[in-house]
Amino acid sequence: MAQYMFLLFDSEEWYDNVTPEDWQQAMKLHGAFSEAVEKAGARILGGEALERSSTASTVKQREGSEPLVTDGPFLETKEALGGFYIVEARDLDQALELAKLCPAGNVEVRPVMDTSADSGPQA
Repeated sequence: MAQYMFLLFDSEEWYDNVTPEDWQQAMKLHGAFSEAVEKAGARILGGEALERSSTASTVKQREGSEPLVTDGPFLETKEALGGFYIVEARDLDQALELAKLCPAGNVEVRPVMDTSADSGPQA
């Protein structure tokens, strides 16, 4: 089975007015997603919710200079990375079907690269 990272993007405005009840409902939806993944014969190997992008720092490598550290995300976007899952699925088709069930505004699905000695980037 292959591994895929599900990157969860959504508007952060939801956090501005979230109630404890809204939060519990969101956690129920993610619990249901986890159950659906297992029922499909796939597995969630890991994942976490992330703090708001305003808490982020960016380290930019600069040739010939020390890395530059700045506050906040590198790019300005309307949607921010809010969490992730690492999912082990049969193939990309199954991973995409599972991503459709994920309770996030947008889910980027990306294969995890095998970095063992005999492997490398896939074309």
